[in-house]
Amino acid sequence: MQLTNETMAKHTFLKGMYQDEYFPDAVVKMCEDVLVNLCHEIEQQKPSDLDALYALTHKATEQINELEEVFEENGSEIETVARETIADDFVRIADAYGFTDADIEELIAPREW
Repeated sequence: MQLTNETMAKHTFLKGMYQDEYFPDAVVKMCEDVLVNLCHEIEQQKPSDLDALYALTHKATEQINELEEVFEENGSEIETVARETIADDFVRIADAYGFTDADIEELIAPREW
């Protein structure tokens, strides 16, 4: 299903991770799928405030937490470059859907990476 938000539809998710050989593309794609699904959730549920947005981003963050083991099984991990790249995409998503005042730390509060 195509994203309706034009900014996110054109966005290349996790670009820095795809460009770095350290991160297996197949596992990065799993993270990308979580972020794209987050966009779909936002488009479907249309959160009315930051608390509603944070509920969605926390769910996505927890899904990415679950991928840490998959990264490790593939000789990689969610380290500094990955953390920054993933966090930047969470902020970009929040901004694209009108939540420009979202706090980065709160967007990804349940992170284990």
